[in-house]
Amino acid sequence: MSIIRSAIRTNDEEFRQRYAANRALAAELHRRQKAARHERPARDIERLSGHGKLLPRQRLDLLLDPGTPFLELSTLAANMAYDGGSPGASCLTGIGIVAGREVMIHADDPTVKGGAWYPLTVKKIVRCLEIALENRLPVIHLCDSAGGFLQMQSDVFPDKHMAGRIFRNQSLLSKAGIQQLALVFGHCTAGGAYIPALSDYNVIVRGTGAVFLAGPPLVKAATGAIVSADDLGGATLHTTVSGTCDYPANSEQEAIAIGREIVAQWTPQTKTLIARDPVDPPLYDPDELYGIIPDAIKKSFDMREVIARLVDGSRFHEYQPAYGPTLVCGYASIWGQRIGILANNGVLFNDSTLKGAHFIELCNQNNTPMLFLQNITGYMVGQDYEAAGITKDGAKMIMAQACSHVPKFTVMCHASFGAGNYGMCGRAFDSRFLFSWPNHQIGVMGGEQAANTLVDVKLQQLRRTGAAVDAAEIEKLRADTLEAYQSQLSAYHSTSELWDDGLLDPVDTRNALGIAISAALNAPFGQPGYGVLRL
Repeated sequence: MSIIRSAIRTNDEEFRQRYAANRALAAELHRRQKAARHERPARDIERLSGHGKLLPRQRLDLLLDPGTPFLELSTLAANMAYDGGSPGASCLTGIGIVAGREVMIHADDPTVKGGAWYPLTVKKIVRCLEIALENRLPVIHLCDSAGGFLQMQSDVFPDKHMAGRIFRNQSLLSKAGIQQLALVFGHCTAGGAYIPALSDYNVIVRGTGAVFLAGPPLVKAATGAIVSADDLGGATLHTTVSGTCDYPANSEQEAIAIGREIVAQWTPQTKTLIARDPVDPPLYDPDELYGIIPDAIKKSFDMREVIARLVDGSRFHEYQPAYGPTLVCGYASIWGQRIGILANNGVLFNDSTLKGAHFIELCNQNNTPMLFLQNITGYMVGQDYEAAGITKDGAKMIMAQACSHVPKFTVMCHASFGAGNYGMCGRAFDSRFLFSWPNHQIGVMGGEQAANTLVDVKLQQLRRTGAAVDAAEIEKLRADTLEAYQSQLSAYHSTSELWDDGLLDPVDTRNALGIAISAALNAPFGQPGYGVLRL
C-alpha cells in the first residue's frame, strides 16, 4: 500500500487556530467524562462504604486483567437529561479482558439513587446487550440496583425496547451459547432480579447481595409480612434453599475472584479470519488531528489527513482516486486488521455515490469490514441532479450499505446532515460500533438551513393569505429555530440520547477502533445478498 503524503503544515496560522479550538473541546470532553465517572455526593460514597461495598469502578479494576485496555461505552449518556441527576445513565458498560477473554461488562452504579434504572439506563443496558449479541461477546453483570425508577415507570417498563428487552436479550444470548455471569453485590429488585436469574452463572455476596421480585417494603404492603432483605433473598436462602444463585461469597473481592475463575473455564470464541497486516503506528502524529479538524461546522478538510493519522503506517490503497472525489474509498489496516474505509470529502454527487455503492460491494465480496468516516452535508440537491437520478443513486448506496454482511464501524468526525447520514451508515444502519467526536453535529439539516427554511415557509403562508409581514416576528422565528437547533445538534445532546456509543477524543480513535474491530471478529459474518437495486 502507498503511504499517504500529508500536506499539513503545523506552523500555519489556520492549523494553530484549529488546534487550539479542538484541544479546548477535548479538554471539555475529559472534564465532563471525569465528572460522570467519579464526582458523586460524599453521602452516597459514605453510604456504600458503610455497607462494606466498593465503588463500581473499584469493582471493575479488580475484575479486569491487569494492564489490559477497557473500551468504555456511552460515558456521557443522560448528560443532558434528568437535570444531570443520572451521570452515565446510572450504569457503566464497556468491553474489557477478563481471564484472557474479551467480554462485555454491565455494571450498575449504586451511587446514583441506589442504582435505580432511569429510561436512559434501560436504553444503555439494552444497547450493551445488543452489542454482545451482534459480536458474540460473553457478558458479566455487576449487579447492585434498586430496580426501575418508579416515578418514570411508564418510560421504563411497557414498550418493546424498554426493560423487558434486557431480559429478552439475555435469553437470546443464552440461546446462542454466549455465556453470562452475574456478580450480585447489592439488591436485585423486581425486574432486576431476572438479570442473575437469566445468567448462566451467578455469585452473591453475603450480607449485602439480595435477589427478590419484591423487596421488604412491597412485601409488607402486599401481604403484611415483615421480613428482612437477607431472609427474603440473601445469599444463604438462594445458595442453599432456592438454588437461584450458584456461589456465595463473603466479600466483594471474593465474589470477583470466583467470577474470574468461572470466566477462565469458558472456551474462547474462534475469531473470524480477515486479511491481516503488520502492526505499525501511524507515520504522522495523531495529535495533529486537533489542527486538521475545522473549528466551524461549515469549514472543509481533507479526510485523507485524518486517515493518515488513524491507520497502520499511514498506508492507504485508494480505490478510484480520480473518480467521484467527494468520497474517499480504499483499504488500510488498524492494529493489523484490514478494513475498507469510506470517508466524506464533500457532498455526495452521483459519481461519488455510485463509487461508494460499488466499493461497499467489493468489501462484501472480499469479507473486509468497513469503516465510515462521516463529514457529510447530504446528497446533492437540485433539478439537474434529480434529473440525473441522485435519489436513485443514493438509494443504491443505501441498499448496498444496509444489506452488507461484513461488520461496519462509524465515526462521526464532523457534520452529519440529511440522507448522507443514512448512506454513510448512521445509527439506524446497525454499525457494530458508532463513535462521535466532540465537534460533531447531527441533524436533518444545519441550523441555519433549518431556520431559513422555516422562515421561507412562513413568508409564503403570509403572502398566500395577504397578511402583513411582521419583520420582528419573522426574526424571532429564525432566532428561536436556530437556538433550538444548536442545542439539539450538539455532540453532547447526541451522546446523551445514546445516538452513539460514546464520544471519543480524536487522538483515542485508533485504539477504540482497534478494540471494536477485534470484538466484532468474535462473531461469524452474515450471508451476502441484496434487495432490488433500481438501475
